[in-house]
Amino acid sequence: MGVNLYTNYGEAVAMILFGIGFANLLLQTNLIKKIIGLNIMDSAVYLFLAEKGYVVGRIAPIITDGVQSVERYVNPIPSGLVLTGIVVSVSVSALMLSITIRLYQRYHTLNLDEISLQLKKEGR
Repeated sequence: MGVNLYTNYGEAVAMILFGIGFANLLLQTNLIKKIIGLNIMDSAVYLFLAEKGYVVGRIAPIITDGVQSVERYVNPIPSGLVLTGIVVSVSVSALMLSITIRLYQRYHTLNLDEISLQLKKEGR
């Protein structure tokens, strides 16, 4: 078991980071802290995909010297997924932060419990 953990430490770190982000997302009541937790989870997924896509001894799939053997190059799909995920993550984070700003302007708090109490008082 120790040998597998040592060789797969990147995946283990990604799983630990995902757990930290997920716990933060579930346990925090502050909206900014929830957004940070979601960003930690995103980063963990990107780390996991990067670790799974890396193969020792292989190079990027750019054919420069005429070698077209599949065994020489890494699979470009995981890195493409990571780049796409980062773009989507930035967009989602910007949207969440803008909604958080609007909520703060309306309720003067970022605590979800207090926002829920104010919504109940308003009759919504």
